[in-house]
Amino acid sequence: MKAPPPSAPGRAGRWKGGTAVCALLLYAVCVCARAQCGTAERINSGGDYIDPNDSGKLRTVESAHFTKDVETLVRGASSSVGDDIAYTLGHFPNHHRALASIAKLALRNKTGKVAGAKFTVVCYFERAIQFSPKDPSVRMIYASYLIAVGQPDTALLQLREALQQAPRHPTLNYNLGLLYAKRKDYEQARIYAWKAYELGFPLPGLKNQLSAAGQWREAPPMPPPSPAAPATRVPDEGAPPAREKSPAPD
Repeated sequence: MKAPPPSAPGRAGRWKGGTAVCALLLYAVCVCARAQCGTAERINSGGDYIDPNDSGKLRTVESAHFTKDVETLVRGASSSVGDDIAYTLGHFPNHHRALASIAKLALRNKTGKVAGAKFTVVCYFERAIQFSPKDPSVRMIYASYLIAVGQPDTALLQLREALQQAPRHPTLNYNLGLLYAKRKDYEQARIYAWKAYELGFPLPGLKNQLSAAGQWREAPPMPPPSPAAPATRVPDEGAPPAREKSPAPD
């Protein structure tokens, strides 16, 4: 049975069960992935890609194993491209650019596991999520890969979870809009498009897609802010109480 579509920004409560269903599905995916892919552990010579305290170790790993040629899949630095990307992800499991590169390499070679890698591409993403569960960029990159290999429903789960972590991320809202447009759920696609453009996303592609389908409408105007209630002054602690006026004489 297909789960109801998830709620969009500003429409809380429309699909009350959507979040619970997504959470259960993601939990099931994580349990299966951990059994197949093992657990990513922090090692002394590695760390967290988004932690500034690990930036020194990150530079060391990248200078030897994740050069520009490796990232763009031109040639390896210390060994093959797959070996060097796998080494990078072994030390920094949530390395955004390395995850994107291994996904591109797998798509280019039409395989789920690239030569030189210890795990499948899916395992590298699942290990990254387990290692850094509050990093929405990992889920966003993963969703792009899932869409490319024909798994849009699983991609939607990942994007929705990422949105819970970063609701004001313009690219995330834009990508959700693109995915809903692809599914011809134009109402949801418009809502995420409005949010993405409100947050400053610069590319008009989603708007153009909706316009071509005859589904674009400008966002409704925001309601005017309600007038602020007059502030009530609270006396400072220790201040003498205000004197009451004596009643007026009759």
